[in-house]
Amino acid sequence: MSPARIIILAVALVAGLGAALLVQSPDTPAPVAKIQQAPTVPVLVAATDIPVGNTVAASDLRWLDWPLASVPAGIIRKDEAPEAETEIIGQVARYATLGAEPIRREKLIRTDGTGFLSAVLPAGMRAVAISTDSRGANTAGGFILPNDRVDVISTPRGEAEGPVSEVILRNIRVLAIGQNVQERNGEKVVVGETATLEIEPGQVEGLVQAQKKGTLSLALRSLKDAGETTPTQADNSLTLVRYGVTSKSVKP
Repeated sequence: MSPARIIILAVALVAGLGAALLVQSPDTPAPVAKIQQAPTVPVLVAATDIPVGNTVAASDLRWLDWPLASVPAGIIRKDEAPEAETEIIGQVARYATLGAEPIRREKLIRTDGTGFLSAVLPAGMRAVAISTDSRGANTAGGFILPNDRVDVISTPRGEAEGPVSEVILRNIRVLAIGQNVQERNGEKVVVGETATLEIEPGQVEGLVQAQKKGTLSLALRSLKDAGETTPTQADNSLTLVRYGVTSKSVKP
């Protein structure tokens, strides 16, 4: 047999063996990586929006699985407080809570039968209601809302030289406008006949007297300076606004 035929037969034999091996050993699929689900823990969340002043009901709460590694501090976990729903039901919302937002105890308060404002009013403070213009003339066009900060301006009646406006209180928190204690969704203007202000006990008498002597107006403060306080003037002078012109009058 010639060498060429021997080579051809050898090649054919090798090819046949390779084909047989392929038929006997089909392709094995590549292993699929398994994704291990991160551990979770049920946390108490709001089942629906809970507005300020609302009493929490059972239908307002539900448990939601939350990634264990990212549970924020202060969140109510079922493994730590399995009876939390019973504890929370009946409490009043001090701050608004959105649906699916985790429930925080500091956003709620147990009133024990007292009114909402008396329950949320900080210790040592007083709530005083003043009359306002229902058309919004005395409340920045009606755009002052609960939790805004305002300056209170007094304009006495019967001044011989014309009305004199005086800022009597600065950086005061508005607790409510009329009967509203929060800004409702989609409502940009809250109109009411009264504004309830949070003031210190020593400011109550002066505010009530100013209300009886004339009219009170509210000047809305920017959010950026809501926390700023106005320094006391060293010269004992009082800033007055007369017919829109600002001037200083020395106190006697």
